[in-house]
Amino acid sequence: MEDKDLLSGTEELYEHYKIVVDKGQNLLRIDKYLMVRIENASRTKIQKAARNDCIKVNGKTVKPNYKVKPNDVIQVFLTSEPRDIEILAQNIPLEIVYEDDELLIVNKPAGMVVHPAYGNYDQTLVNALEYHLNKNLIENKVENYKEHKDHISPLLVHRIDKNTTGLLVVAKTEAAQTHLAEQFFYHTIDRTYTALVWGDFSEEEGTIDKNVARDLKDRKIMATYDDETIGKRAITHWKVLERFGYITLIQCKLETGRTHQIRVHMKSEGHPLFNDDTYGGDRILKGTTFSKYKQFVMNCFDALPRQALHATTLGFVHPKTKENVFFSSSLPEDMTTVIEKWRTYTTQNRQI
Repeated sequence: MEDKDLLSGTEELYEHYKIVVDKGQNLLRIDKYLMVRIENASRTKIQKAARNDCIKVNGKTVKPNYKVKPNDVIQVFLTSEPRDIEILAQNIPLEIVYEDDELLIVNKPAGMVVHPAYGNYDQTLVNALEYHLNKNLIENKVENYKEHKDHISPLLVHRIDKNTTGLLVVAKTEAAQTHLAEQFFYHTIDRTYTALVWGDFSEEEGTIDKNVARDLKDRKIMATYDDETIGKRAITHWKVLERFGYITLIQCKLETGRTHQIRVHMKSEGHPLFNDDTYGGDRILKGTTFSKYKQFVMNCFDALPRQALHATTLGFVHPKTKENVFFSSSLPEDMTTVIEKWRTYTTQNRQI
């Protein structure tokens, strides 16, 4: 959803979204509800669309504070003609950590985009899940299987970056998606990441509380801002797990979940993630001038050709059982390899 699509007046409007609210949905402001149901839709954009009479409920325009009720039919209109991205089912191997009738937990590998978008129309996690969830229908060659009563759509609740590994929860029903999305919205999700960052810390733990928004010079990346009127508040709690002198292994606990939050927060503190080519971590930022050291770091970059970030744990209230559930994931091989290299390097240099 782009700002240019939210105009009203003489422009012709096209229906882009039609959502029937689940019968178990609690009363919730429509701007909050749609924020988690529509791709790239911020609360501000949804509010603007409502004020421009681009959102209807049961055939009538509503304001941003309208409370969504069970069985409401929501329509969202934009000035641009809709362009559908067909979700192709692709038989791509996945590591499913847990699965039941409401949701599944997947351990995402590095290099996999979560959802089809411009430049990445297939080979994504959603393409793989479309196949996984409907394998029987597909392999039995059911015609128009997406219209079959047993078809299950993978419903995203959150994302992790293409080159970040680790745990992701995906809903299998709209009720589960809404329940989980509310937990993310109210920051009650318990999730931690493990990261390798440049430099050492004077403290054992700390908190970064800085607003995050698009960089004013480069809209493709994020930046931190001290001005509270810019961007959204982002809070990252960190603690040291192991020190290697020039780099540090840390745990990050997210209180909020902004785009690139850990990566941009750590850069703002002078500790970019190791080999993060977007935020300056793909250069030798700490260490000696010896050629052997430079070669050692380059070997580490080769062994870990991405930012050193892994979504390690994920805890939440199960949408159906209402019980607290918790999942954890071991570090991937590329990170453990580099950690062991630094462990060995540090030990050898202490002995010299």
